[in-house]
Amino acid sequence: MEETTGAWAAALPHPALRGVVKPYVAYATSAAAPSVHAGLPSRYLTFIAALDDPLHIIGGPGSENGPRTVEAGVGGLHLRPVQIAQRTPQRGVHVSVDPMAARALFGVPAAELAGTTVEIEALPVSWARDLPERLAEACGWRDVFERLDRALMEGRVGYTVAPEVRHAWELLVRTGGRVPVHRVAREVGWSRRHLGERFAAEVGTTPKQAARVIRFERSAAALRAGARDLAAVSAACGYYDQAYMNREWRAMAECTPTEWMCEELPFLQDGDIGPVPESRPWTR
Repeated sequence: MEETTGAWAAALPHPALRGVVKPYVAYATSAAAPSVHAGLPSRYLTFIAALDDPLHIIGGPGSENGPRTVEAGVGGLHLRPVQIAQRTPQRGVHVSVDPMAARALFGVPAAELAGTTVEIEALPVSWARDLPERLAEACGWRDVFERLDRALMEGRVGYTVAPEVRHAWELLVRTGGRVPVHRVAREVGWSRRHLGERFAAEVGTTPKQAARVIRFERSAAALRAGARDLAAVSAACGYYDQAYMNREWRAMAECTPTEWMCEELPFLQDGDIGPVPESRPWTR
C-alpha cells in the first residue's frame, strides 16, 4: 500500500450538542491515500461535508442505483461497508451523531437514513440547503467548526423519541451489544415483537442488528487502539469465538480483521487527530 499523508483536526461541538454529537473531525487527505476507503458500520449516523471534490460513493449502502457523488450527506446505520473512492486530494468534515437525535437535528427518524446516504438538501431542515456553500467559504478549520455549530443549533427541534425505544438503545450501547434482545424487551416492558417493530421504525435496524453493529464497532475500536490478540478481542466484544468474529467481519467489513489491519489500519492511524489549528486561509 502506498504511503499515506494527511492533516486532521478536531473540536468539541457546542455544549448543547455534546450529548448526541461526537467531536467534529476535519480531514485533508493527499493523493497518497488509498484509492478506495471502506466506511465501516457504526452505531452513529455519519454526516460528511466535502469542501473540495465531492465524495464518490462507488459501492455499498448509498450506491443502490450505481455510483454517485455527494457534496454533503448523512448516512444511517448500515450492515455493510460504504466504498468511497478518492480520486483527488480532499478536504472535508466528518460528524458522528447519535441516532436518537436524528429527528431533532435532521428532521427525520434514523430509520429513513438507514442503509443509505441521503444528500442534506433532501432533508426537511432549513440549515441544510446552503451549508456546503457556507462551509466552503470558511477561512480555516476553526471557522468550519463554528459554522457547523450555528447550523446544527439553529436547526434543532424539540422531538422526544419514545422512552422505551431510547432505553432499549441505551441498554444495547451500555452493554456493548451483549445483552439478549429478550432481556431488553423485558427491561422496557414490551413484547419482543413490539420492541422490534418500534425500534426498527425509529432506528432502521432490529435490536439484534443494532447489537451486531455495536459489537463490530467495539472490535474495530480495539484494533485501532492497538489490540492484536484476536481471540481476546473476540471474547471482550461478546463473540462466541474468534471464528465467529471473523464471520461477522466478513459480513460487515467484507474482509477479516487481519486483512483490515494490513490494508486500512495504517491509513487510519496515520491520521491521528491533533489540536484545532488557528484559523487561516487554505491554499487551494
